[in-house]
Amino acid sequence: MFDWNRSCSYDEQQKRRFHTTARSRLKKLAAELALPPGSFEIRSNRAGIAVSGEVTLHHDRAYIQVGQFGMSSGHGILIRTCKTRKDFAGGANHFVALTMLDDIPALAAAVRAITAIGRDAERRAA
Repeated sequence: MFDWNRSCSYDEQQKRRFHTTARSRLKKLAAELALPPGSFEIRSNRAGIAVSGEVTLHHDRAYIQVGQFGMSSGHGILIRTCKTRKDFAGGANHFVALTMLDDIPALAAAVRAITAIGRDAERRAA
């Protein structure tokens, strides 16, 4: 398991692992949500040496960003609705624990509850 709570500050190797692992998990999340190809992008902002930066899955209707910005609370995944991939402000911010990246089905359920994306695929499977 990846240690999501190990700081990336001033640790280039940890930051590289953080971004690589977060990107991989967000790709799995997109698959779990049955997001159509072309309806989302995953991008990475490494930012400065003192911070983790962030990895973002930006869908046409959801914005999901992973970073170590809520370390004291244990939260590090921002989930909110948006109207397009040019909408960077979107709806209300919701935060869940970084460790949810280790349980993609649970993270997908949280994303569905907040954004309603992926529910059509979930209904077809039932």
